[in-house]
Amino acid sequence: MAVSARANELALAAAQAASDKLATDIVVLDVSEQLVITDAFVIASAPNERQVSAIVDSVEERLLGMGAKPVRREGEREGRWVLLDFVDIVVHVQHAEERSFYALERLWKDCPVIPFVDAALADTGNQQ
Repeated sequence: MAVSARANELALAAAQAASDKLATDIVVLDVSEQLVITDAFVIASAPNERQVSAIVDSVEERLLGMGAKPVRREGEREGRWVLLDFVDIVVHVQHAEERSFYALERLWKDCPVIPFVDAALADTGNQQ
C-alpha cells in the first residue's frame, strides 16, 4: 500500500513549511509499507534549538491551515528533536547533531523517497 494522497499532500506541505524557515537536509519518506501507524515521515534539520522551534511552529501552522492538527508533540522543551504526529504523517525536526547521530534515513533506507522540490528553488529555475 503506497502513501495516501492526503499524506503525500501533508508531507510535501510540511516539507515546504520547514524549508520556508530555512530547514536543511529535508527528506520525505514513504513508510506506509513498513508502518501501520503512519504513511510518511518528514525529516528536517536545523543548526540550533531556536531554529528547530521556528521550523516546528511553521509546520504546525501550515498544516493547521489544511485541517490537520497534531495528535502528539514531543521533545519541544529540549528543542533538539521535536516530533509532530499528524497521524497520516510524522514530522521530525532535529538539531543537526541529533540528525547525524540518529541517522533516521539510514534506519528507514528501504523506504521510498517522496520527491520534494523547494518552491523557492523551482521558481528560481523557471525565471532563468
